[in-house]
Amino acid sequence: MATKKLTSGSGAPYFEHQDSQTVGPRGPVLLQDFILQENLAHFVRERIPERIVHAKGSGAYGKFTVTHDISNYTKAKLFSKVGNECRMFARFSTVGGEKGSADTERDPRGFALKFYTEDGNWDLVGNNTPVFFIKDAKKFPDFIHTQKRVPKTNLKSATMKWDFWSFNPESLHQVLILMSDRGTPYGHRHMHGFGSHTFSMINDANERVWVKFHFKSQQGIKNFTTEDAQQMKGENPDFAQEDLVDAIENGDFPKWTLFIQVMTEEQAQEFRWNPFDVTKVWFHDEFPLIEVGEMELNEIPNNFFAHVEQSTFSPSNLVSGISFSPDKMLQGRLFSYPDAHRYRVGANSHLLEVNRCPFGFNSYQRDGTMADSSNYKDAPNYYPNSFDGIEPDSDYKNLEYDLDSTSVAHFNRNENDDDHYTQPGLLYTKAMTKEAREHLVKNIIDSMNDISGPKKDEIINRQLCHFFRANIDLGMKIALGLQVNIDADMITHSKSND
Repeated sequence: MATKKLTSGSGAPYFEHQDSQTVGPRGPVLLQDFILQENLAHFVRERIPERIVHAKGSGAYGKFTVTHDISNYTKAKLFSKVGNECRMFARFSTVGGEKGSADTERDPRGFALKFYTEDGNWDLVGNNTPVFFIKDAKKFPDFIHTQKRVPKTNLKSATMKWDFWSFNPESLHQVLILMSDRGTPYGHRHMHGFGSHTFSMINDANERVWVKFHFKSQQGIKNFTTEDAQQMKGENPDFAQEDLVDAIENGDFPKWTLFIQVMTEEQAQEFRWNPFDVTKVWFHDEFPLIEVGEMELNEIPNNFFAHVEQSTFSPSNLVSGISFSPDKMLQGRLFSYPDAHRYRVGANSHLLEVNRCPFGFNSYQRDGTMADSSNYKDAPNYYPNSFDGIEPDSDYKNLEYDLDSTSVAHFNRNENDDDHYTQPGLLYTKAMTKEAREHLVKNIIDSMNDISGPKKDEIINRQLCHFFRANIDLGMKIALGLQVNIDADMITHSKSND
């Protein structure tokens, strides 16, 4: 068939569809990458009025208490002393399902937290997994399209999912987690939460370290098997919501313990993988978990729509002492999340009760849909001015730092960073029990058996190559279950990467 040029929405041909423009291979993403902006901005406006992703969710208020001193790492006031407390709001969700979908679908779970601190609201917008499917936000709309519905039939498609994953081997780590029993958690209370991305902390001496956030469920990990999840889907599609409400209203307040991992800038330079790659983890024996505090959920909102549906979270909502990293997925989310909220809820979504900073704010944003002037009344809407006495505080200046490179280009996200198999292989052999491995293989086989169409064999063989490269035993068992004859070259090539 004739080749057609890839173009923007306005018809302008372009080449770089998968890699964001950055300063150096690991540097921050540039705002001037207009294709990234266009794709993300259009993507969050594709459906109304429910969220594009994370549409089905549950939420609750609670408190966070600092139990251990980490003030040597961060100047964030929340962590300035042991015993500090702040009110918080949490929202848990499935990623791909619509608002009426079942809580027990096989899907990653959103784990979004809002901390109402005296230095402003801090949002930690993560998942119940420490990694993600892709490492560049430019690919996010394409990825989510494959998890949603076929435009023609409006049906979900295993073919779309596995076709995309097979073309993107960096997804393998998350795919193994998703297809394991961890892909069907037993409600929201029995799963861990992760910031997933690498973030940074800055202390009073203006010293920076890289960090990852881990919330460990004190209720313990508990998952459905595929069969149990399917049964509950029919019996009670709102199982997770009901479980959370019942627990809190009965006084059985769910709790999580917050830990951080810390990596110095020197260690980041020497780390085997790109430390800002969200498809990778930091091993605990190299970067041990450091206990920080406890999160407790103890209040169900009095109106689901007003609080849970209208809640907005963005990784750009940071407080002094906690900042971002060059993670390309994170950098894209810094733009896309607030953009989605301005569209879905409105330009003044930050003024709603669930999103508003309870300690007040002083900005020059005015008007827009459903503007509420109670905070600023008739105060000036410009700065500087002679009337309101508001001045920037130099204590909150951003950290100044040098970039790794001054070279601007669309760097291939996988160039010199293409080990997609070591960590998934270790997950399979070291982190999973024999029973967990059996469930994983069965779930993969069942899902891949639903691949259909003229490209079926091509998609299956391409994905099998990834499984073999992660672990030959994994690849053999899946191939056997799919009744695929294994090419000797595939195994030979896999052994060299095992």
